[in-house]
Amino acid sequence: MSATPPQGKQAGDSIEPVRDRAQPTLEWLIQPITTERFFEENWEKKPLVVQRECVEYYRSLLTLDEVDRVLATLDLRYPNVVLKNAARDVSPEDYTVRGGSLDVARVYELFAEGSTVTLAYLDTAIPALTALCRGLEAEFSHPFQANVYLTPPGSQGAKVHYDTHDVFVLQVTGSKRWTIFGTPVELPLRNQDFDPSEHAAGSPTHEFELCAGDAAYIPRGWVHEARSSDNVSLHITVGVLVYTWTDLLLECVADACLNDRAFRKSLPPGFARKEFPREQARAVFDRLLQHLSERGAPDKMLDRFIDEFLSSCPPLLRGQMAQLAKLDQLATDSIVGIRPPLLARIETGPNSVSVRCFGRRITFPPVVAPAIQFALSSERFAVQDLPGDLDAAGKLTLVRRLIREGLLVAH
Repeated sequence: MSATPPQGKQAGDSIEPVRDRAQPTLEWLIQPITTERFFEENWEKKPLVVQRECVEYYRSLLTLDEVDRVLATLDLRYPNVVLKNAARDVSPEDYTVRGGSLDVARVYELFAEGSTVTLAYLDTAIPALTALCRGLEAEFSHPFQANVYLTPPGSQGAKVHYDTHDVFVLQVTGSKRWTIFGTPVELPLRNQDFDPSEHAAGSPTHEFELCAGDAAYIPRGWVHEARSSDNVSLHITVGVLVYTWTDLLLECVADACLNDRAFRKSLPPGFARKEFPREQARAVFDRLLQHLSERGAPDKMLDRFIDEFLSSCPPLLRGQMAQLAKLDQLATDSIVGIRPPLLARIETGPNSVSVRCFGRRITFPPVVAPAIQFALSSERFAVQDLPGDLDAAGKLTLVRRLIREGLLVAH
């Protein structure tokens, strides 16, 4: 067994929580570890532990009071709220009524008796977690979601298991003791769930305690368990719902099957007979692979994944009413900039330029292409600084349109 060495605060480092951070980043999430080191040494390879002795570090994302507000005032339902207890089975019927509505009083009772409260998809309900996930999506080009785990003292919610998605664990309050074991399935796909009857956990490889302000990264497939200490534990699990090469290859094969009759031909008559010459089947299989290699459409499929990713990222339009109220006050010296985090794709054609974002396509005349490229890549600029052949009135018209569409904000 080997304990993971601390990979956090070093001598001379000054690590403080970031207040009112509008755009959390991976760099902020794991500092003082650099993103370059993370992707080289840890991403999809091995766990990372960041211990930084800064209990307030993640308080800007979530507090116990905010979790209490969500449970008490939002109409959350099973399975977005699930209670788990590694020591005994907890049924949804134990804390729900009327087709999945929470019996909140019973939720608190079961929590007091040792059950962990799991709140899924809180990035759709808490603005700070929304900004966190959308900011990370802009960096990774993979969807993210944030689940929250509230565990009573000295308790364990989930039994030993692995996840089928990579996770960042952010300890907000209290502490948890983690044990990580082996990887019976390396980088499992979404449907390759942990099965204790088939997957041996192996011997412990890492043991560590996450205190408030600490973080860990656990790649998918690494078996683990965690138990809270003597205090209530609150942590955020940020899951990375990755697109894989398997996904891309399957799409390429499906596209080839739809467009090339060779892939749609039947297996040879009599293929199940003992005397069937399998070398013929192997030869056909090799030819199909060659077809796929020569005629496959990886760029087309990659574009399809890009469109799917952009469509899955809802707009963050908080403050849009105030932005609309400023439109008539805009002048050529007004300062505007991209709305963070904007996930968009600009497509330029002979007759138009369009922006793909928020699950839709916004089309402009081709003359504004240079201005669009500039505007959607600039954090701050004056309206008059837009490049291209637009006059002052044209620049104001374009900027007002981009603000109305939620792409820019006026500062």
